[in-house]
Amino acid sequence: MLSFNLAPIFRMRGIEKPYSFLVKAGLSPYTATTILNDMMHVLRLDHVELLCDLLVCEPNDLLAWQPDKNKIYPDNYPLAKLKFQPADTELADTLSKMSYKELKEVTQNIIQRQTAENVDEPH
Repeated sequence: MLSFNLAPIFRMRGIEKPYSFLVKAGLSPYTATTILNDMMHVLRLDHVELLCDLLVCEPNDLLAWQPDKNKIYPDNYPLAKLKFQPADTELADTLSKMSYKELKEVTQNIIQRQTAENVDEPH
């Protein structure tokens, strides 16, 4: 079964009030509640696009797949890439344990990557 898996993205983006965030972004209160409570049974592509735009992610990042316990899947099953896997650590926790030197290196890597992506984008 596919479901939205937004909690890790909200945590990584520092979004503490996902409901308010989604409503302010233009989703109806009903839609925001439906998404956050994993009651969404129909995906509207405009909602997927809005979420991807807001959270700076790809559609696959929004979804998690839970295999049916009564079914055997081949190793190369396409949805296996979306299988839910809880994050080992929180980003803030990881960063808090890094030395200042390591933090500077990470920051520099991010800046270099963003610069390279901006150069590669067609104008």
